[in-house]
Amino acid sequence: MWDFIIIGGGILGFSTAMQLQKAYPEKRMLVLEKESGPAQHQTGHNSGVIHAGVYYTPGSLKAKFCLEGNRAIREFCDQHNVKYDICGKLLVATNAVEKQRMEALWERTAANGLEREWLEADALKEREPNISGVAGIFVPSSGIVNYAEVTQAMAAEFERLGGEVHYGSCVTGLDERTNDVVVTTQNDTFTSRYLVSCSGLMADRVIRMLGQDPGFTICPFRGEYYLLPERHNRIVNHLIYPIPDPTMPFLGVHLTRMIDGTVTVGPNAVLALKREGYRKQDMSLTDMGQMFTHPGILKVLGKHLKPGLLEMKNSLYKRGYLSLVRKYCPSLTAEDLTPYPAGVRAQAVSNDGKLVDDFLFVNTRRTVNVGNAPSPAATSALPIGAHIVEQVKGLLSE
Repeated sequence: MWDFIIIGGGILGFSTAMQLQKAYPEKRMLVLEKESGPAQHQTGHNSGVIHAGVYYTPGSLKAKFCLEGNRAIREFCDQHNVKYDICGKLLVATNAVEKQRMEALWERTAANGLEREWLEADALKEREPNISGVAGIFVPSSGIVNYAEVTQAMAAEFERLGGEVHYGSCVTGLDERTNDVVVTTQNDTFTSRYLVSCSGLMADRVIRMLGQDPGFTICPFRGEYYLLPERHNRIVNHLIYPIPDPTMPFLGVHLTRMIDGTVTVGPNAVLALKREGYRKQDMSLTDMGQMFTHPGILKVLGKHLKPGLLEMKNSLYKRGYLSLVRKYCPSLTAEDLTPYPAGVRAQAVSNDGKLVDDFLFVNTRRTVNVGNAPSPAATSALPIGAHIVEQVKGLLSE
């Protein structure tokens, strides 16, 4: 009998497990991860940005946890010798319409408590000679890190504290009973007093295994990246982001200085035909059937049909993708866009056809389940884990 089982070996699973083990050092805890090691999905397939909290609705969990997480992740990296770089982020407006939108972001950054600096065109060019724009906002607290390395450090700390990890353990069934939860994998059956799930792309399916209707379905969006050649490793001094279109659900293609010194371009946001579909040709009839028969997802796809088709075109034709980044970095050419692994974003879509914007948790009498945790979840991993620990304490006190 385990006291706690945590499903999911990404950054949220191990952040939660580590903090739960610290809170209850005498309890027996087990992390189950279906892959052969940690951080194999969203955690290990992202741009590695330590977000500041620019875009998120003031007062939301995203805004609160991102601000806290930005500080907490740096402290954790300092304590565990994980390399990171606080290089700052520049949001670049390339025309008058984007500059007007930027003014709204300026107000939002203030509401979210961020240090920032407004740059007119000359100051922007001085700071970033290879970037073209009419104005920009510089946010100094943004940075970069390898989140897979962060997760490995969290996993090591969890095991040092006495926790146990089983890799290659795919959960196939859950049975919440009066006094415990039975967890079935392809090889074993475990019994635990309480369960926490941080299942990312499979979040809704895990909740359904518990006999609950989560009220949403995960819709996967593939984020495709390109890598710039080594000669462009110093093309930018900061992270470069476009001003997002408020009618679009995602942030747009940006230039990211990676922690290894390289620079990536991306991501876009293309509907994936498989939940773990990292390649264009990946598809699952099961996943497609669930997506294209879900009324909420059909509403979202219908609402965003034109931009969705444009994203697909740019995914298939490199020059269309290139045009997005040449708006603010005109010196890049198609030959500069070299292959780089894609990621898949788990986006919860409500049954009534809305993209779930904030972090979302679905709890039962003996379980706490992360339902929606898109970006900035990696930045926010430590406060999200602390939030889950508090929710677990609430279950224990009942």
